[in-house]
Amino acid sequence: MEDLDQTRCKPEFVDGIFEDLRWLGLDWDEPVLVQSQRTAVYQAALDDLKSLGVAYACFCTRADIAQSLAAPHGDAAAAYPGTCRPLPDDTERRAATPHCWRLDSAKALEIAGLPSWTETDGRSFTATTTEIGDAILARKDAPASYHLSCVVDDAASGVTMIVRGADLRASTPVQRLLQQLLKLPEPTYLHHALVTHEDGRRLAKRDLAPTLAAMRERGMDGPALAAKLLACEVPAGFRLQDA
Repeated sequence: MEDLDQTRCKPEFVDGIFEDLRWLGLDWDEPVLVQSQRTAVYQAALDDLKSLGVAYACFCTRADIAQSLAAPHGDAAAAYPGTCRPLPDDTERRAATPHCWRLDSAKALEIAGLPSWTETDGRSFTATTTEIGDAILARKDAPASYHLSCVVDDAASGVTMIVRGADLRASTPVQRLLQQLLKLPEPTYLHHALVTHEDGRRLAKRDLAPTLAAMRERGMDGPALAAKLLACEVPAGFRLQDA
């Protein structure tokens, strides 16, 4: 259960997720890992990365990063320009100044090489250096980022196949690199097509997209809906975006 962002996570949201899954006829192993209860585990993983020399403190704000990328020498395609990468380790500054921890991707690739992965349809992929930047490992306000918590939790749960939307395929290179650095098992991947509105727009809360709870209240059959999606069929008003 991804609840590291305590400002956005509420118990009723967790209950709603479980209710939606049961309505679809899905089940899961117990116990469910709760990220907010695993801060010590994430810290241990971060310490391992620090000991490898592939993590550095970053003091940049979003405004700092935006200004760097807007400069004449900035790389508009870069996720982070590496401003804090060459800074010496400064314990006093870290104690006094909010900071996150980032992956030194260049050093990480020297150690582990370019990561690869296999999709369930048999296709194999090898990442390129441009797909792996200095991703955040631990945020200023949370003990772990999405990338670090995912790979640690998947390994702890014994997950052998990662099933997620095609929009998250871009996360795979850096997560595979972290798995290699932390010596975690390699899963296979299934990046499935997305269900969208008929005009191709992604379903989003901000657009008041229909929810599973609303479909359930209208009397729709949950297991029947799950079977349709498994067969790549969608209800009227929606369409499948290519994976």
